Amino acid sequence: MQVKQFKLTAMALASAQIAFLAGAAHAQTADAGNPGATATVVVTGQRASLENAQKIKQNSDEIVDSIVAADIGKLPDKSVTEVLQRVVGVTIDRTMSRGDPEHYSVEGSGVSIRGLSYVRSELNGRDSFSANGGRSLNFEDVPPELMAGLDIYKNPSAEQIEGAIGGLVNLRTALPFDFKGPKVSLSASTAYSELKRGKWSPSASILLSNRWKTGIGEVGVLVDLAHSESNTRTDAFQVEPYYPRDNVVAGRTVWIPKGAQWRTLNFNRERQGMYGALQWKKDANLRSHVTFFKSKYQMDWDENAIFSSADAYKITASPNSTYGANGQFLTGTLAAPTENGIDFGADTRIANRKSDTTDVSWNLEWRANDRWTFTSDLQRIKAKSNGFDSTVATAVKMPSETLDLTGRLPRLTFTDADRAHLADPSKYYWNFTQEHMDRSEAESKAWKGDAKYTFDHPVLRDLRFGVRFTKRDSINENSNPDYNWDAITASWMGHLNGNLAYMSDPRFAAPTILGTFPNFFNGKASVPAVVFPGVSLATGYPQSYAQLHEFFQILCRENPPVDGNCAAWNPAKFGGNPAGINEQSEKTKAFYTQLRFGFDDLKYPVDGNIGVRYVKTDMNAHGYTTFKNDSRDRMYLNGKPGSVTIPDMPAYEAARAYDNSYSNVLPSLNLRLQARPDLQFRFALAKAISRPDFSQLQGYTTLTQGATTTGEGPSLIVNNVSQTGEGKGNPMLRPIKSDQVDLTGEWYFGKSSSITMAIFHKRLKDVIVNQTYGYELADVNGQPYTFSVTAPVNGARGRATGYEIAYQQYFDKLPGAWAGLGVQANYTYVSSSTTLYNDKFTAYCAVGNTAANINLNQNGCDTNGQSFGNLPLQYLSKNSYNLAILYDYGKWSARAAWSWRSKNLQGVNVNGTRGDNGTDTNPNSPTRGATNIGWALPTWVDDYGQLDASISYQINERTQILVDGTNLTDSKYKQLMQQGIGMMGRAWFVSGPRYSARLNYSF
Repeated sequence: MQVKQFKLTAMALASAQIAFLAGAAHAQTADAGNPGATATVVVTGQRASLENAQKIKQNSDEIVDSIVAADIGKLPDKSVTEVLQRVVGVTIDRTMSRGDPEHYSVEGSGVSIRGLSYVRSELNGRDSFSANGGRSLNFEDVPPELMAGLDIYKNPSAEQIEGAIGGLVNLRTALPFDFKGPKVSLSASTAYSELKRGKWSPSASILLSNRWKTGIGEVGVLVDLAHSESNTRTDAFQVEPYYPRDNVVAGRTVWIPKGAQWRTLNFNRERQGMYGALQWKKDANLRSHVTFFKSKYQMDWDENAIFSSADAYKITASPNSTYGANGQFLTGTLAAPTENGIDFGADTRIANRKSDTTDVSWNLEWRANDRWTFTSDLQRIKAKSNGFDSTVATAVKMPSETLDLTGRLPRLTFTDADRAHLADPSKYYWNFTQEHMDRSEAESKAWKGDAKYTFDHPVLRDLRFGVRFTKRDSINENSNPDYNWDAITASWMGHLNGNLAYMSDPRFAAPTILGTFPNFFNGKASVPAVVFPGVSLATGYPQSYAQLHEFFQILCRENPPVDGNCAAWNPAKFGGNPAGINEQSEKTKAFYTQLRFGFDDLKYPVDGNIGVRYVKTDMNAHGYTTFKNDSRDRMYLNGKPGSVTIPDMPAYEAARAYDNSYSNVLPSLNLRLQARPDLQFRFALAKAISRPDFSQLQGYTTLTQGATTTGEGPSLIVNNVSQTGEGKGNPMLRPIKSDQVDLTGEWYFGKSSSITMAIFHKRLKDVIVNQTYGYELADVNGQPYTFSVTAPVNGARGRATGYEIAYQQYFDKLPGAWAGLGVQANYTYVSSSTTLYNDKFTAYCAVGNTAANINLNQNGCDTNGQSFGNLPLQYLSKNSYNLAILYDYGKWSARAAWSWRSKNLQGVNVNGTRGDNGTDTNPNSPTRGATNIGWALPTWVDDYGQLDASISYQINERTQILVDGTNLTDSKYKQLMQQGIGMMGRAWFVSGPRYSARLNYSF
């Protein structure tokens, strides 16, 4: 309720401020000639940064929004992602991975511009990326302390590097000549998490810069270092998907989850940055600079989670349970009496990652004469990343669980006996382990040469043209299996006769901890203590895993299976395994030409640029193909009357190289009409592309030939032969294409005061989706056969259409100290749709949750076997807005910023909301009533907003102290799962308010 009230208040305040705008702006114009009406306002850092950002937007050739640091290295938020979310049209994710929505990211993660995730990143106008299998930076890896500003380009021009359909984020650092002389800037801060409590997290940065006149010209040197730490915690409730049940309430089908659960995650992050620049200028005609940039990121997290692993169809609900209008469970007690309790797992999970990006660049500019300017730009970038993820789990029978799902949070109630049961180690047994490892490395070399010819002409401004050559190599390696889940002991291991590795047996002793969940949800909830594996078991891989799996060997030798084989545990393969390696090489050659012009003598002057960019891309992938012939043992049937002939294809495994080449012509037009010096309109038209991520281009394909038969022995007949496959990627993918148009209106009625509006439409083609394509394979006689392979393909078209409005103003005409009051507000609306080239929608879902189940992966399937369909583009919120109240007066500066976005689709077949035991309700199915259907619920993020604030005081001209708070509203991040009974609550995350204090010193 508090968050909803705040949103209403924020929107009301924004409306009032915008309504006040016309009167305030015209009052300033009317009073311009009255010196007595003008208050003296000292422009401080925050206000100066807004003025500079507005100036960049107003004078840019393209549609751009900027954020400029109040002083060098002083962006207004703790991470680049948090900074970006303040920009109109930009939204950020808040999960660590888009494929794993069960883990919350405190500082934000993936960035979308105007609802699209096809975002390219640059550092000082040069392509930049992280070693993550993608094409852009992990913005959370980049130290914001090194940034002088950010520019967000929303439409391209021909001279910009291709690849940004959604938009381009350019990170800018300073150069020595940006300062008139020596510059020193020091900063030290410490942060505190209210939810985690405990120690404070330090951060510090230092910048040193100077310039000198020498015998060889002017020389400047800049060095910038940054170090920051963050220690946070996230608590979560989760509710399992609901299943249709016709045997719980007489004469009625009700929908019941198989349980609710809770977890806590501790996250520790260390970020380091090093930046250096050497700048030289011989005279006004010849200059050069070399830059070195390195960002290092290390994170470690550990989690304790309890989760339901029960058979959903053996859960019962107490007779006093209540249900909603659609039959969904609301309140009551869940139990599993036939199973002696509800099966729950309790895991300890740790993960760590180290990544770094190094960029070395050299720029040379020569102004040959009054007409010609030539520029050379050479860049080498290298990025590395490696990660380890380890989970060890125990299991327990929970006697019962009383739930109330009618409130803002799930309410779980347990009896004293149940709490004592969950805290008793003797009730637990060792359940499973799971490990994952990855490492990635990417390197790029790029050279760009540009020429500019300046006209002496009333209309023509300049002609620009240039070339760019790149070579980029990428290798990503995952363990195989990717996440190697392996049971220690489990109730489904029938040959163990129910003998499991209980902790009460001294033979199965291993470290454990009692997780008590203190200060859970900041004291707003209480959950029972749970017995978890010790952290050393998760960190001690592989020795600790081998120790735990020996428990199975002990029991298996006592209760051997029929074949006597007590299979030993095998760790995941890592290093040199073709199934886990994705190796790519990409070369591009680009040429552009762009003409800038201006009709200054018109009543309403018009200027702009028109150009075209041509780029050729050559891809090479080193892959692997495996073929398994499940029908080979039936080869003797060939020629038998009534049998289909089975092609003779021996099984094999072999390396394979792929080559893919394509060219794109990308025209663009940018026009600006100036109705008045303070009022202008823009029109932009362009074609753009976004290349596939390297993770989507992996060339590992598994092919299988199978046969279906009827009868047995001599009566066996082959009815048909299936030839299918699955690709981890598709090296033959082509880029997503976009035709896009933008129209803006911009009114700048003060140095830091403006109203801007934009309308945009992007029409997408060749959107990448998982479908099938033909893969040819020949038999022993050379006869080719086409296998139907499920993999990423360019298989859909779509659109994103919307509008933006942004407003900012300082109210200088208010009396006294009120003149420091200002406001920023922006709002974005985006609608989208997608249409598959080959629509696989069916009303009812099929057996199996596999990549080959196209309908399930594209449209989602409920636990009753019915498809959803009509899903929007992922990560796109229809509505988003920001509202900030600003204050700059004298030595004081302050900001209170609210950021909000509406619900958005997070994924369709993601971890936690998928399975293969859905109920078959298809009236035409021969297995109607069976629980064998693959299901995958569309998972959404609910509306989310949070309030951040800061206040600073300028002690003297060199020293400033700043205090800020993040998530002051203690907002809950809620996930939803779409089911036929409605949008059901899936998860609730809290990270709590966080505070920091910082001291800045500069001269």
